Amino acid sequence: MRAPWVPPAVGKGPYLWAWSFLFILWKYVYVAPSPAEVVWLVLTVLVFFPVYFLSFWRCNLQVLPLLLFVVLLGVLWAPYNSGASTFFIFGCAMCSRFERRGYSYLGIALVLLCACVMTPYVTLKINFLAPALIVGGPVGFASVIEENMRRSRDQLLRKQEEVAHLARIAERERISRDLHDLLGHTLSMITLKAELAGKLLERDPAACRDEIRDIEQTARNALSEVRSAVTGIRQTGFAHELATARASLAAARVGFTEQVQPCVLPAALENVLSLALREAVTNILRHAGASHCEVRMTLESGMVLLRVSDNGQALERGGAIVHGSGLSGMKERVTALGGRLALRVDRGLALELSLPMGGTA
Repeated sequence: MRAPWVPPAVGKGPYLWAWSFLFILWKYVYVAPSPAEVVWLVLTVLVFFPVYFLSFWRCNLQVLPLLLFVVLLGVLWAPYNSGASTFFIFGCAMCSRFERRGYSYLGIALVLLCACVMTPYVTLKINFLAPALIVGGPVGFASVIEENMRRSRDQLLRKQEEVAHLARIAERERISRDLHDLLGHTLSMITLKAELAGKLLERDPAACRDEIRDIEQTARNALSEVRSAVTGIRQTGFAHELATARASLAAARVGFTEQVQPCVLPAALENVLSLALREAVTNILRHAGASHCEVRMTLESGMVLLRVSDNGQALERGGAIVHGSGLSGMKERVTALGGRLALRVDRGLALELSLPMGGTA
């Protein structure tokens, strides 16, 4: 009894509609019921309302026995009480539980036809047929429309939940890519500086202390960047990334040449270029064994062109360049902005990236 009698999504309307059952009591305002009628009324109430409320939890073929039972009550009561038309009204409303509209409208038509068939057996024919047709038809059609709207609303909510779920997956993938780019580069830099500090410990303690301070500062910056990446508000700029790449390569004793055309970049574009440069420099430090790196960025015909090349060894497998998770993530970001990413082997490995200036995140 403590559980809801109707689904919460239906609202309180069914409790209000239940008052339509009082139609069957209208006769007894003028005529006193016989003892037998009182017994049948009590039994009808006891069986009708559980069936009525249960119908809101059923659909399609599951509701058919309940619908037939309500119509049967109307047929049994019709010869004795013109208020039995209320059962046909309830039957029309229950037809809305069929998910296919065609079946709902067919059910309403059959219920009203059954009411017409019973009319000759009713004493007050107009009092029986008029409510069944005038009220039953509109109530049935309105119930079908309302039920379809509720189903559409439920489908929309499920779609919104799916979109939200996909958005969460996309955000986790973004964080995964960004953390890989951030931590991969930073940890490589810290490793190189730690190795250098170890070599300088005996012969040049002052330089060793400088390297240790750089390691501390790099770790602090990495922590700040990781926090920003997780919250989705990281805004590193290309100039900052270029300076970081210059310092990282210098610590690894790798020569560095840059040719960067000054230009104002959209935030989304600058972020992708920064991450691409970071990933390229990280791969050079980890795998290339290069002695020189060159970075060129130009603006041509509304396209930003970035080229990062080195003179080291390209990481290949079976004649093809190996694409790690970092390069895969970079390609996804570039493609999302309508750009292109290419890797070429030319005295080492060259990463070439082109993005339209109008690209947005």
